[in-house]
Amino acid sequence: MRTRTAARAGQYAALLAYLVFLAFPFLWLVSTAFKPPRELGSLHPTWIPRDPTLGNFRQAFDEQPLLHAALNSLLAAASAAVVAVLIATPVAYVLARRRTRLTRAVTGWVVVSQAFPFVLLIIPLFLVLKNLRLIDSLPGLVLVYVVWALPFALWMLAGYVRAVPPELEEAAAVDGAGRVRTLVSVTAPLLAPGLVATALFAFITAWNEFFFALVLLKTPEKQTLPVVLTHFIGAEGVADLGPLAAAAFLATLPSLVVFAIVQRRITGGMLTGAVKS
Repeated sequence: MRTRTAARAGQYAALLAYLVFLAFPFLWLVSTAFKPPRELGSLHPTWIPRDPTLGNFRQAFDEQPLLHAALNSLLAAASAAVVAVLIATPVAYVLARRRTRLTRAVTGWVVVSQAFPFVLLIIPLFLVLKNLRLIDSLPGLVLVYVVWALPFALWMLAGYVRAVPPELEEAAAVDGAGRVRTLVSVTAPLLAPGLVATALFAFITAWNEFFFALVLLKTPEKQTLPVVLTHFIGAEGVADLGPLAAAAFLATLPSLVVFAIVQRRITGGMLTGAVKS
């Protein structure tokens, strides 16, 4: 009994330490965003600002076009999420339901492609976009984000499709529904939590992405928010810490808000009420 209690206490302690590890950067970012310049340069930093101020936020908006950059990020991320889900859903259905050598090979390739580094992909993607005349454009960036999000979206949605009982689709086939009608009317509604989770993944990945946006977008009016954040760092590598922290804090809010809105749907039962008793 004592051993079991000690093991459970150790698990809770490890979980608490992990939560503190995850929360520390964000909490320090929030604290820094509200500190005046004299506290930012203090040799004895504190968690809670002694004299909190909104000056860093005002300075951040005055120095850089954050709203315009945020709109660019929103358009790119939302478009990539929608397109990735629309493409991945029927393909994932085929991968999950048709177990052939070809689908197994495609599934294996999807898993392996997740190990490819950004640097390995940027040159061929740049050449393709150059031939399509999509360099330095948001549609070109959206195309890159869709390509980057598709492998994980396929792998994720295929798992959700396998969790749907085939008996439901067989019953629909008995009633005369074809493959497309079954996918749209029977399977897709049951995949709602998976579709939301996949779209959320694609959105957050595109919203936070920096490397592709830095390489492909050169016009300042087309740059996304992560790229604009680098403008708070001077030529000599000295960061304007207060405005940078304020802008970075604002950049993290959309991801947190989106996750807070949809987290119940993600964790909800996928097949609740789907099968009649």
